[in-house]
Amino acid sequence: MANRYQAVLLFGAPGVGKGTQGKILAQIPGFYHFSTGDMFRNLDLSAGIGKEIMAYMSKGELVPDQLTIKLWRENTHARSVLGFYKPHHDILILDGMPRNVKQAEMLEDDINVLAVVHLVCRDKDEMVRRLQRRALKENRQDDAQADVIRRRLHVYEQETAPVLAHYPSDLIYEVDALGSPAYVLQHILEVLVPVQDAHFNNPITGGEPVSTGT
Repeated sequence: MANRYQAVLLFGAPGVGKGTQGKILAQIPGFYHFSTGDMFRNLDLSAGIGKEIMAYMSKGELVPDQLTIKLWRENTHARSVLGFYKPHHDILILDGMPRNVKQAEMLEDDINVLAVVHLVCRDKDEMVRRLQRRALKENRQDDAQADVIRRRLHVYEQETAPVLAHYPSDLIYEVDALGSPAYVLQHILEVLVPVQDAHFNNPITGGEPVSTGT
């Protein structure tokens, strides 16, 4: 379906650097980074859909998948209307979604997945250290506890990791998440440069490359 958003999924466990790489990719013309974590953090919880979501969060309950997808659809549409995200031209870099197989199924009518960049860090202790550093930097002391972090990693393995099996294996590219941001970026771009070239050259979904002003 040509009217679906053309998307690349940034995939991986907490602490592998999805957010860092997503922000870097956002600086490259033709890519638009959408972080679902930022979407929730910037949500107005006093009205509308935010109030619905707050009702679940205040009880310590998980936000239902349907409500999460509804919020994502509204956000994506609003960004396109405002001109921040240009669906015909930009490849959507999705960071943090889908979180489970049900969400992946619900998104099938919304996105055409061009590639899944699977950031892999097989050193669990290193991921714990990364998440601890991030939590302390963001002044979230409770999130810096090793048992809390390991619980998050367990939830990822149980609920999110199975999403990989939802997509064809030839769309999934493993990238080693250990190393400097530039090193990891280099290997992500080895995947995404051909994807972006094919997107621009597609007469249905592509567009003219944007000028960088140079």
